[in-house]
Amino acid sequence: MKKSVWFMLLFSLLTFTVVKAEEGKSIVKGYVLDKEGTPLPGAYVYNEDKSSATVTDGEGYFELPVSGEVRQLRADYVGFETLTYAVERPTDVQVLVMVSDTELDEVVVTAGSMGMLKNRTGVMNGESVTTQALTRAACCNLSESFETNPSVDVAYSDAVTGAKQIQLLGLSGTYVQMLTENFPNMRGAAAVYGLDYIPGPWMQSIQISKGAASVKNGYESVTGQINIEYKKPKIADPLFVNLFASDAGRYEGNAVGAVELNDRLSTALFVNYYNEERSHDKNGDTFLDMPKMHAFSVMNRWHYQTPNFVSQSGVKVLTDKRVSGQTAHTLHGGEAFDPYTVTNRTSRVEWFTKNGFILNPDRNESVALIVSGSYHDQKSDYAARLYNVYETNLYASLLYETDFGSKHKLAAGMNFNWDDYVQRGDVVERYVPQWRNIDETVTGVYAEYTWTPTDKFTLMAGLRGDYSSLHRWFVTPRLHLKYDVTSWLHLRASAGKGYRTTFVFPENSYLLASSRTLHVADDLSQESAWNYGASASFYIPVKDEELTLSAEWFYTDFNNQVVVDMDSDAHAVYFYNLKGRSTSNVLQVEASYPLFRGFTLLGAYRWMDVKTTYGDKTMRKPLTSRYKALLTASYETPLKKWQFDATVQFNGGGRMPTPDAERPLWEETFPSYTQLSAQITRRFRRWSIYLGGENLTNFKQKNPVVSASNPYGSDFDATMVWGPTMGRKLYVGIRYNIPK
Repeated sequence: MKKSVWFMLLFSLLTFTVVKAEEGKSIVKGYVLDKEGTPLPGAYVYNEDKSSATVTDGEGYFELPVSGEVRQLRADYVGFETLTYAVERPTDVQVLVMVSDTELDEVVVTAGSMGMLKNRTGVMNGESVTTQALTRAACCNLSESFETNPSVDVAYSDAVTGAKQIQLLGLSGTYVQMLTENFPNMRGAAAVYGLDYIPGPWMQSIQISKGAASVKNGYESVTGQINIEYKKPKIADPLFVNLFASDAGRYEGNAVGAVELNDRLSTALFVNYYNEERSHDKNGDTFLDMPKMHAFSVMNRWHYQTPNFVSQSGVKVLTDKRVSGQTAHTLHGGEAFDPYTVTNRTSRVEWFTKNGFILNPDRNESVALIVSGSYHDQKSDYAARLYNVYETNLYASLLYETDFGSKHKLAAGMNFNWDDYVQRGDVVERYVPQWRNIDETVTGVYAEYTWTPTDKFTLMAGLRGDYSSLHRWFVTPRLHLKYDVTSWLHLRASAGKGYRTTFVFPENSYLLASSRTLHVADDLSQESAWNYGASASFYIPVKDEELTLSAEWFYTDFNNQVVVDMDSDAHAVYFYNLKGRSTSNVLQVEASYPLFRGFTLLGAYRWMDVKTTYGDKTMRKPLTSRYKALLTASYETPLKKWQFDATVQFNGGGRMPTPDAERPLWEETFPSYTQLSAQITRRFRRWSIYLGGENLTNFKQKNPVVSASNPYGSDFDATMVWGPTMGRKLYVGIRYNIPK
């Protein structure tokens, strides 16, 4: 409480500072991209008489203050021709597309990069995964988009259902606020399989913010935010097609088509289909090594823009079916008992509309309204157990922003969120009959103030207050600081609080694939935690290139947590409120450098100390590696016709849940292991072909399913997963696009 009071006092003092607005200036906003739509961070943008200049951030975005009328902009970027851009409507968001300074035989040559951009100018500790990075690996969907990322891990939740979860700062993805187009998504029931619901070829970029995030998007960010941006109709290619096949039997097709109907209205259609129905049981335990799946999704989005109004809207429909467990193929017809089969059938609809009104361009004053909704229908059979969940979500956000001169910015607004869960099946009747129908409505208001007294220092303070129909009032304070010691050394610090409501079965339905009995406390409270972070980024010139170094530390301290306890009993899972300490202590160092033309090397090491009190004993979090090291290399030939990428992951060992003392069925710890992935891409004028492999070291966890020979017995457990369950996988794909 004392921490919250200090944050409120600090925020009040900053917010009510009296300032005098600069007069006679307007701001031109826009993006600088290459021909492939990849943002160009660090591009130098200036007006025709060079009286005003700025540099683009990690997303290629810029804001250029100008006096009087502006008719032309110019942009410079290493490896690209100087661009002269005619400004027709200064109040519109400008899109500057730069061309490489070398073109041979109609093959466009663009500057190469690792495709992961650190946010140099922003006050928050963030990074962006660009379109180029998304093509450096298989990247069939969001879950495979982080294979070359040193900050985010993706792992299987269990060895049967194929459910995956993100880990950020050593904690599971439920503590990461997932956004699409900057509104909350993939919450509740969708969190279990949601990482497979967003195809890689649909994405324009992924923004990752670690630690305390902005209060604009809500209070649920405990360890950070991940925002997915889909390709935009205004700048997307008229046609993009991606076809993919792997030796594991996965076949996938993606198509994105964009049409600019006139200078104000544009639309895009996204289509995805994948089929992976081959049976795999290479360890011979009668259980599929991965589920058999097929899914179809389609999305249509629209963009409308006038000088003072921008509107984006869209709707997405998805169907997904996956079958796992035992099949006739794996049983070989010799077993006397019925196959232990898990089936999940999901139908999901999402829609959104985002509308922005420019009130005063001179003060960068605007108001925006975002409304989104989703309906999630998931029917699951876990052998003899039935669990169905129907989730409805409605979200609305009203945002006001303005500048008070060049040093002060204010954002304020209100949010509304409604989650409604209807749960059916014998699992619900047995464990939580009181939760057949449960819903939560949260309404909140917030303000965020940014102060930039000099070019070197930025302070951003945010405060929000929310009222929950389940947990009543709570306050969320957050603070971010950034100081540029020199042009090559940037320091950041952050502190803030996050909250979340736990819906046990929708978020943890994968646990039903095991025989563990479930024990859920009746008085589960709202989760809350403080997060503190500090980082240093170095940009050091070395031999006409730049060596990038970074070091960061984040500490998460829970006031309350809904503990998922698999240690107190080897045959049960307990859900209860924290009765001790729960902390996450993470230190990460990272370096990247272009060793020679076209070749870039990135290395990172992350150490994690995650502890929680289980019962009356504080222990390391089970099934979590103590460290992870990553080494990625990328090389483009001088004419950019060939691209070579390789990534090595070194995963440290860790602790397993406590085994049964009298009859232990698994070890107390798991070992470290190494994985290698690589890809070769050959580019042509309008299409490219790529060939690659995942887990080329062919490492597989032995016997990930405990007591697989007796799945209906009390020892059966599929949650003891700490490594890959599938071995080496080879794939090939084709990309074709008609450039804009």
